[in-house]
Amino acid sequence: DCADTESIFRIIQSIPSKKAEPFKRWLAKVGYERIQEIENPELAQERMKSLYEQKGYSKNWIEKRLRGIAIRQELTDEWKNREIKEEREYAILTNEISQATFGKSIEEYKKLKKLKRENLRDHMDDLELIFNMLGEKVTTEITVSKNAKGFVECAVAAKQGGVVAGNARKEAEEKIGRSVISE
Repeated sequence: DCADTESIFRIIQSIPSKKAEPFKRWLAKVGYERIQEIENPELAQERMKSLYEQKGYSKNWIEKRLRGIAIRQELTDEWKNREIKEEREYAILTNEISQATFGKSIEEYKKLKKLKRENLRDHMDDLELIFNMLGEKVTTEITVSKNAKGFVECAVAAKQGGVVAGNARKEAEEKIGRSVISE
């Protein structure tokens, strides 16, 4: 309630106590690792894989999650190039894709999965990740092919991309006999 994460780290750094030394060493180690990752981004990807493995995710799931991150980055880069600037606009566009793909807003989806601050994608199973990637990739392709500019045109592309993924999800659910959306 009194400080953000960065401020708490600065407070720890200023404590002149031997008991604070393990935290200071840890902060120095993390800082050093981040500098190495800036120099060699593959290290960051390996660190991410390792963290997901430690959390118990399968290698197959991790590969999908990393691919999803790359697809998301392509999409947000396109939006940025097309006059989407505010964080709120990114959130609305992402919500459009989710609503059309899964029939749920991000907030509804997080509520279904009983999530508070956690990343929704980290709590998706393989099929959810795949349909999420499909919605975002198709949105990127529509945005580029229609040369969408500005929020309104990007919102149309987001809805269309989500509809493509939503239709694929519904067909898959019909064939496998269960919902793709998991709690």
